[in-house]
Amino acid sequence: MTRAPRYLMLFGVLAAALLLAGMVTPLLTLTRLWMFDETVSILGGIAQLWRQGEYLLFGLIAAFSVLLPLAKLALLIRLLTLDSGASPRARRYLHLMHEYGRWAMLDVMVVAMLVVTVKLGVIVSIQVHYGLYLFAAGVLLTMLVTRQTVRWLERRPAPVS
Repeated sequence: MTRAPRYLMLFGVLAAALLLAGMVTPLLTLTRLWMFDETVSILGGIAQLWRQGEYLLFGLIAAFSVLLPLAKLALLIRLLTLDSGASPRARRYLHLMHEYGRWAMLDVMVVAMLVVTVKLGVIVSIQVHYGLYLFAAGVLLTMLVTRQTVRWLERRPAPVS
């Protein structure tokens, strides 16, 4: 069996590191009425939703912006390390994950940012921080690794039973 290209494993680990860093570092600072500053990270914002009793929103954002992206990367790295990575079942899961993964990270993150911004009120200014760029880089790198993994698995022969 052919081994997965080493760069895919390295990019997968780098994507996970970028995502985790983007989740804990400041995404933005919100200034209300020109004097009340609040710096928000993804995990801090999710925790704030829990404290405010917004349990449905908490669950949706935690699942789609934190848990699923990390689970997707873990599965990708696992598929790259298995010799049975070209099996029909593994290919089916990979394609499903590839198609669903775009929704799990990009769109929900944008919606989450909009929801938070809309809930803040009229007189708010927002200053973007490096955490947003780290998270975005992790999302884009995850999409690249997913696409390259799909291509690599499509070129591999299916295992003989």
